[in-house]
Amino acid sequence: MINRFVLIVVSFIFLISYKVTANNLQGVSGDVIAVKTNITSSKSLTFKYNASEYQLVGLPYVFKTENRNINNLNIEVQYKNFGESRITITDLSKVDLSKTDRERANSEALLIRKAVNSYDISITPSFNFINPVQGVISSRYGKQRFINDKPRSPHLALDIAANTGAEISAPLKGKIILTGDFFYTGNTIIIDHGFGLISSYSHLDSISVNESQIVQQGDLIGAVGETGRVTGPHLHWTVYLNKERINPEKLLKEDYLKNLFKIAKDTF
Repeated sequence: MINRFVLIVVSFIFLISYKVTANNLQGVSGDVIAVKTNITSSKSLTFKYNASEYQLVGLPYVFKTENRNINNLNIEVQYKNFGESRITITDLSKVDLSKTDRERANSEALLIRKAVNSYDISITPSFNFINPVQGVISSRYGKQRFINDKPRSPHLALDIAANTGAEISAPLKGKIILTGDFFYTGNTIIIDHGFGLISSYSHLDSISVNESQIVQQGDLIGAVGETGRVTGPHLHWTVYLNKERINPEKLLKEDYLKNLFKIAKDTF
């Protein structure tokens, strides 16, 4: 009787677990996954491909593999060791902040957070990104960052080294929602591409656009510089999807969306 009861309980737990994980939704930190869906939502970034509807979901960076509820989907986000990046900053005022600088940085962080949390649905992104600048990748997404040998937050962006003044183009159509000269990121631009897809461009030498301006893919938006906390001229390119910082480098791969759709799982 006891063994039968245990078997029933174990079977029940298995069924619950199976219902949660049956769709096998999973991906690596910073990935975007496509999920086949039959639910249309005005808040979701969806695309049609071969008569099917797919929702795109950005995955967060995680320090260990864990299940996350994202857009009402249970997704296993897998940890990946992206390596480490060590830089030396000689201007210690940019590392150990004074009270005034710390207050400024905190205030600017709130402005940036408000911008990346916006959700404009008047623009529908194509998701066919082009490279915003010609240069050499100097630091990839996900690397554990050490500044002056002290551990800091992971590098959740793509750094592209280029000469000061090198042109930066909008990689996708969007609306300029924030520009400014900030403590950490220097001259910065944030672009809303619609439906929770947002990108930012930091350490610019100059800014060529204004807030509320609509830019088309390929339009000039600024020039590479070394403003803010940097060790040399480069573009710090960050991309957000559903408020998570995703890996920009992957977005530039050929047939990126089509390949996502081919391996998509169902949610129904």
